[in-house]
Amino acid sequence: MKSVFKGPVYVVRDNIDTDQIIPAEFLNLIPTIPEEYEKLGSYALWGLPDSLYPTRFVKPGQLDTEYPIVVAGRNFGCGSSREHAPIALGSAGCKVVLAESFARIFFRNCVATGELYPCECADRLCEILKTGDIITVDLDQAAVRVEASGKSFAFKPLGDVRPVVDAGGLFNYARKTGMITAQT
Repeated sequence: MKSVFKGPVYVVRDNIDTDQIIPAEFLNLIPTIPEEYEKLGSYALWGLPDSLYPTRFVKPGQLDTEYPIVVAGRNFGCGSSREHAPIALGSAGCKVVLAESFARIFFRNCVATGELYPCECADRLCEILKTGDIITVDLDQAAVRVEASGKSFAFKPLGDVRPVVDAGGLFNYARKTGMITAQT
């Protein structure tokens, strides 16, 4: 699996809830239907207020984002339990979320769906970086490098979570490791 991700970041602050990640009005989209999965990504972070986030994560009329990495503050993914939240971000093309902390259910949904690598960073990157800054995230080294300054920051290694996300989620991991047999 890929272990290095480089690209522009989309920066949000603290307490970004699942309603902001994917508003309830889009929860009728079924992620297992390819066309609906794709459409779900076009609404990722749709619930953020324009006054605080004038740059949209996904431009209107587009299905994918130009930001493969989201940088957040504390408690990212709080609110209701929606596996649609990490799925929408993943469908939009996001690969990694770097946050100071995650709501427990969002973190687990990232792992269960295999859509995103949820990386906890002790540094408050949401105050260091701005939307559009280019960074490199190295999962093997558990490090982030800011391209413009060359500064590096560490994040908590993913440990046992990593192979599950690498496999594409819990069910794929269970099949791959022989915990459950593949259906024919």
